[in-house]
Amino acid sequence: MSPIPDDLARAQEEWHATYRQLAVRPRTALRQQLIHLSSEVLFHPYWQGRRSAAWAALHGAPYVRAAS
Repeated sequence: MSPIPDDLARAQEEWHATYRQLAVRPRTALRQQLIHLSSEVLFHPYWQGRRSAAWAALHGAPYVRAAS
């Protein structure tokens, strides 16, 4: 499997950080940011044709980022 692209990994990391902030301090702006990041992660071109294995890799053990 090819490495997770940096922009996808960044979006996923931001999603987790926003989710943690939202749990502590519910705010509309954080909810909107979480929705935006969710769509960015879910509809990233990386998933084209390989949703299951790639999704598991992103949410499982530490992932391997693409070399820049």
